[in-house]
Amino acid sequence: MNHVLVVDLGYGDAGKGTVVDWLCATRPVHTVIRFNGGAQAAHNVVLRDGRHHTFAQFGAGTFRPGVRTHLSRHVVVDPLALAAEADHLAAVGVPDALDRLTVDGEALLATPYHRAANRARELARGADRHGSCGLGVGEAVAYGLAHPGSAPRVADCRTPAVLRRRLAALRDRLTAELGPLDAPPVDDCLPAFTAFGDRVAIVDRSHLAGVLRAGTCVFEGAQGVLLDEWHGFHPYTTWSTTTFANAEGLLAEAGLAGTAERLGVLRVTTTRHGPGPLVTEDPALPLADAHNATNPWQGRFRFGHFDAVAHRYALDAAGGVDGLALTHLDLADRLFSGGVRSGQGLPDRALPGPGLRICRRYDGTDRLEPGPPGDLDRQAALTARLLAARPVYDDDPPADWPAAVEEALGAPVTLTSHSPTAEGKLVRKGTLSTPFV
Repeated sequence: MNHVLVVDLGYGDAGKGTVVDWLCATRPVHTVIRFNGGAQAAHNVVLRDGRHHTFAQFGAGTFRPGVRTHLSRHVVVDPLALAAEADHLAAVGVPDALDRLTVDGEALLATPYHRAANRARELARGADRHGSCGLGVGEAVAYGLAHPGSAPRVADCRTPAVLRRRLAALRDRLTAELGPLDAPPVDDCLPAFTAFGDRVAIVDRSHLAGVLRAGTCVFEGAQGVLLDEWHGFHPYTTWSTTTFANAEGLLAEAGLAGTAERLGVLRVTTTRHGPGPLVTEDPALPLADAHNATNPWQGRFRFGHFDAVAHRYALDAAGGVDGLALTHLDLADRLFSGGVRSGQGLPDRALPGPGLRICRRYDGTDRLEPGPPGDLDRQAALTARLLAARPVYDDDPPADWPAAVEEALGAPVTLTSHSPTAEGKLVRKGTLSTPFV
C-alpha cells in the first residue's frame, strides 16, 4: 500500500485538487486526508460531464464513489462553510459527502467571531494588507496558540454548555481588543455548531491509524510551500504548515513513517493571489483563470513566468519530492513564441511576446536557502530581497516543458496535466504508473 502526499510547491492554486481527483479516479483510494489549512482552500475539480466543485474542506476525491474524507487535527474546521459545501456537492450529484466524512475532535473551530476579527484586522492594514482570504483561519490558529485550553474545538460541538462558554469567552476577548464585531450573538451561533456535532462522525486521533491501514490514502495539502507559516515570504503567508511535515507526522504516529510517495504540484506558470513577491510577474501574459478571479480579500490573481528559483527553494524547504505533477500544460500549448493560438477562452488573434519562459536565476542570485523554522525576521528580510529582485530568463520558451522543469529543479516530472479533467492527465514516468494495491 503506497500512500501519496500531495503538496503545492508554489503559492497555491497549482492544481492539487485535479491531481487528487485523478489519483482517486485511477486507483482504489480509501480516504483523502486533509492535513493543513481550512475553509480558505479552493481546489477545483471538473468532471468530463462538465460538473464542477471547488473543494475547500472535503477531499478533492469526493466525486469518486466511496472515497472518504478525514479532517485531521491540523485542519481548522468551519462547520458553517462545510454545510454550504455539502449542499453544493449534493446539487452536483454527491448527496452523501457528509456520510463519508470523519473529523478529529481536537481540530480547532473557525467561528463567525474569528472571521469578523480577521476582516477587521485586514481592513485596518489599509495599503499594507496581507491578502488574507478573510475566513478567520489564521485568527483561529492565533487564538488557539494564545488560549490553548479554552479555544473552541470540534469535540466541543457535542457539549453545548462547554461550547457556549468558549464562544462567549472568544467573543469577549476579541471585542475587548478590536471593538464591536460584525458577528451574531452566541446563542444564534450555537444551534448550527451543535447540529454539526450531531451530524458528523467526530473521532479521536487514534482513528487515523485504522484508516491508514484500511487502504490507500491520499494526503491533500492546502495552499503552497511558498506561503508556509515558517518558510514563506513573511508577512504574506498563511498560519499553516504547508510542507509535508504534518502529513509525515501523522504517518509516523500511526507507525507508518516512510510508506508514502511525496508528490509536488506545479503550474507551467508561477501564480499567486494578492500582494507579496512574484518575481516573474508579467502583466503582458494574456492569461486568466476562471476559477481564480479577483476577490475583495485576496485581491487579483497574478501570473508570472515559471520561477525555477522560487520552486527550488520550495523543494528544499519541503525536503524534496519523489515526483512532480506539472499542470496547465494546455497553456504552454496555446501560448507560444509569437502569439496565442485561438480557443479555450484566450484571444482569437496573435499577440506579440516571447511566450512562457523559465527563470533559472535572478540578477545577482542563483539560489535561495531556507532558514530554520521560526525566524520570521529572516523571512521578512528575504521578502524585501524578493520584492526588489529581477528575473533572468532563458532566451526561448522550452520545446519540452516536462524535461525543462526536470532539468531546472532536479526532480522527475512523473505526471502531466493537459486539461482540468482526470482524462487530461498523462503518466510520464515513475511509481505513479504502478497501480496501487
